[in-house]
Amino acid sequence: MNSLFRLFAHATLPLMTLLGSSNAHAELPQIDIGAKFREQQVVGTFVLLDGRTGEYLRHDEKRAAQRYLPASTYKIPNSLIALETGVAQDKNFELEWDKTRVPRQPWWPAAWAQNHTLESALQNSAVWYYQEIARRIGPERMQTYVDRFNYGNRDISGGIDQFWLTGGLRVSANEQVEFLRRFYMNQFGLADRTVRITKEILVLEETANYRLSGKSGWAGLGEEGVPQTGWLVGYLERQGDVYYFALNVDIRKSQDSAARMKLVRGILEDLGLMADSPDDAR
Repeated sequence: MNSLFRLFAHATLPLMTLLGSSNAHAELPQIDIGAKFREQQVVGTFVLLDGRTGEYLRHDEKRAAQRYLPASTYKIPNSLIALETGVAQDKNFELEWDKTRVPRQPWWPAAWAQNHTLESALQNSAVWYYQEIARRIGPERMQTYVDRFNYGNRDISGGIDQFWLTGGLRVSANEQVEFLRRFYMNQFGLADRTVRITKEILVLEETANYRLSGKSGWAGLGEEGVPQTGWLVGYLERQGDVYYFALNVDIRKSQDSAARMKLVRGILEDLGLMADSPDDAR
């Protein structure tokens, strides 16, 4: 399950404004990623892929290859499948919250307890909405697309509306980054419209110089006595380049959930990818 970090909601700029051609491609500087984890006092991994060069940066390579429940980061493939199959017609596809069938739980964010569209459900990470979407997709179609995406261990056991939350699906940070790259480049053979809409609803922050997109996740949220894992996965577009990232951390105290965005922003800033202007990037 998940706590969303949609911190900045600006009007979307035309894609080519951010991704105008740039012949120069700065080499990523060497930074101490581990220092960021020590500063936040969390244990986890971070993976960054330079989409142009194929260069990887990793903190804790062993953990980067370890698989975990994807929790609400699975809303990215779930959105793609919903749009591609027509279960959701567009980002404004609305479902009514049935409080009798799906009563509000004590740990729910207030934003969940209302009707949602595909866009608002992803941005507020409304679990009930995506559970209903998964039920409408159905196990057969869901498995077909999970196989096509080669998503983690491709195991959707544990219930069509639970497999990414408490069921059998597991994915590593390395696999998250590769999935994001292939999704962004539309290498899964999906309709261009499907990919475009999903990209639109994933935007977290936008300036004149970069666009940050992503999805957080929190495996174990609302469950007692189980390990809790926090995710933040996504990509940053800047001056013709795309950088894909995946972070996961052990959540042992309430502050650890907020550490996800702090870590990602801190690392990207140290790499010069969130500088105020292209000339500031190093």
